Amino acid sequence: MYKKLKQFLGQWRGVLIATPTVAGLIIALRLTGTLQLLEWAALDQFFRFRPLEPSDRRIVIVAINELDIRKAGQWPISDAVLAKLLLKIKQQQPRAIGLNLFRDLSVPPGHEALVDVFESTPNLIGSEKVVGNAYGDSIAPPPALRKLNQVGAVNTVIDADGKVRRALLSVTLKNGETTESLATRLALIYLEAKGITLEEIDAANFKYRLGKAVFTRMKPDDGGYIGLDTGGYQILLNFRNHSCRGKLGKCFVYQTVSMTEVLEGRIPTDLMRDRIVLIGASAESLKDRVFTPYSNSPFTAPTGVELNADLTSQILSAAIEGRPLIHVWSEPGEWLWIFLWSFVGATVGGRLLHIHSRMTGIVLVGSTLAIGSFLAFLAGWWLPIVPVLLALGGSGVAITAYIAYTESEDRQAVMNLLGQHVSPKIAQAIWRDRNQLLKGGQLLGKNLTATVLFTDIKGFTTITEQTEPETLMIWLNEYMNVMAQSVLDHDGVVDKFIGDAVMAVFGIPIPSNKREEIAKDACAAVSCALDMGAKLKALNQQWQEKGLPTVAMRIGIATGLVVTGSVGSRERLNYTTIGDSVNIAARLESYDKSLDGGICRILIAEETHRHIQGKFPTQFIGTVQLKGRKQPVQIYLVPLQNADKI
Repeated sequence: MYKKLKQFLGQWRGVLIATPTVAGLIIALRLTGTLQLLEWAALDQFFRFRPLEPSDRRIVIVAINELDIRKAGQWPISDAVLAKLLLKIKQQQPRAIGLNLFRDLSVPPGHEALVDVFESTPNLIGSEKVVGNAYGDSIAPPPALRKLNQVGAVNTVIDADGKVRRALLSVTLKNGETTESLATRLALIYLEAKGITLEEIDAANFKYRLGKAVFTRMKPDDGGYIGLDTGGYQILLNFRNHSCRGKLGKCFVYQTVSMTEVLEGRIPTDLMRDRIVLIGASAESLKDRVFTPYSNSPFTAPTGVELNADLTSQILSAAIEGRPLIHVWSEPGEWLWIFLWSFVGATVGGRLLHIHSRMTGIVLVGSTLAIGSFLAFLAGWWLPIVPVLLALGGSGVAITAYIAYTESEDRQAVMNLLGQHVSPKIAQAIWRDRNQLLKGGQLLGKNLTATVLFTDIKGFTTITEQTEPETLMIWLNEYMNVMAQSVLDHDGVVDKFIGDAVMAVFGIPIPSNKREEIAKDACAAVSCALDMGAKLKALNQQWQEKGLPTVAMRIGIATGLVVTGSVGSRERLNYTTIGDSVNIAARLESYDKSLDGGICRILIAEETHRHIQGKFPTQFIGTVQLKGRKQPVQIYLVPLQNADKI
């Protein structure tokens, strides 16, 4: 049991370290409010992406525009004009009327007529600004409506970035007096006619039922908010996405008519029947605009009366149709969500081997998470998306760094064994499959099919006798470097240097199991031999100019079964290849030294010939008995094209 636990902890150590570390840092960062603006921006984007919804036909807006003000001849419009407007609206028998205009002072003439209209219209709700803020002091309601308790608050809650995402359903003053918002009053009047009234569910937690909807007051750290001022009964606005949102010109989210059209009777006679009518200013000169998730300039920002229409519509739709309100998880729930996706990021990063795979995996998981969060938003849930994506990506980066650190020992073991004798491509393949190839810092012994290449310099003994030792070693190393590079360029492994001989193997240490893979290794070996011949020709030209010896070389190539693995002591290990194919390649290189092949004689065995047939020109030499072998071998010469003879 202990052994299994130890093995588990060893395999998952990086994940178990990265997950809580990254999650803790993200949660701490969130608690400081650093992520607040990003989370608001993500919420705004969700609003813009949501499907379009039709206008709420239960609401009509009477907008007072610039033309209306010019016709009235003044602003504020006189009490007489306002009284006439209200009487025209009353004639259409609306369910409720919201006067989204401040009218704490009389505007002669016609004050007495306006008071009479106020007192004779029980479904008319006036406006007051209950609490002052940075944008102005409190403003009292019309005195006549105050006496009749027909007043609603129109205080706007603005976030730190200047946008409105929350709304007040009611405001409670320090003296304990509570004033419902204008939108709340209008919605309750409308719903009362349908037999829907407000029910208390949990007063201590400010939870109330209204038809199909359950309202809960926001807390200071709900959603992406940190340290929110939760004075009053606040909820998150759930805007309808409409084709006119954020658009310039005469495009309205709600059915809108002008004051002049109402006064002149240029509207249908039943346009307002049994509907909520909101009266407010839309004239640009009055600057009654608010920024919302859909606003990108003052010209596309909705008016204050449209914002109240949004809240009224939200209450009606939630209570009657069950349209979702926006809910959030508890703070511990959100922390757990961040922790979970930190674990997912670390797991994805830890299980995928390649850095590109890790990045792709994290991106795919992050995309899935974003889509899932958006679908949850459509269902009425605002889930943390920014901190979760940061946790996901952060854990992926952390586990990648951890893996890079812990893999350094294995990498060093591979480099100690193979040194600079493999190409980057093969080194990458070895590293990819290191769990199958490495054990205890050694490459495991394997039986596999490979192609072995042996080279040797003709007349090397004579050259050593005629050349100074220092010059000889420089000359020989130059030759070896060129030959070894040719092996690496053709994805071979330099097995060893033996004096002036080079042994290279193609198809190790990653096994080639399919016939086409074995054939590819054989072709690579023959291509390498031809390249060696071409490079030796270039070397000879350079050496001749310098007065150094020029040489020819012999190459033997054989394909077949070999055994590969680590050989040596703890202090010195070498990765090597042994087997019959190694012996055949060596014997082919030294076979009948009188057989001329030009600057580079290339002899191949019959198995190699079978794999390269039709891809390289060859010449059959014969069936020969190689030294140390009982079975005869068919051998072929691969001519070095365009090579001069020595």
